[in-house]
Amino acid sequence: MDNLIQEIKELIIKALELEDISAADIDENEALFDEGLGLDSIDALELGVALQKKYGVKIENKKEDLAEHFANVNTLANFITEMKAQGESA
Repeated sequence: MDNLIQEIKELIIKALELEDISAADIDENEALFDEGLGLDSIDALELGVALQKKYGVKIENKKEDLAEHFANVNTLANFITEMKAQGESA
């Protein structure tokens, strides 16, 4: 799981072109949106596309679920792990 968390941090930085921070600067329990890392809805779309491309996960458009899955790096890692276990990813 630690490797996946590191990959997600690096993916966030690369996909969103966050040049002023490193993976070490992102706390896996810190909120990604609003407070915390301060990402916005456009960032959410870009991150969702990047996650789909890299991990092959299917992201449903249920707002409640998305907010829960995208809350922080740990919740994203859990979501990806669950989707892989369910066979939703390649």
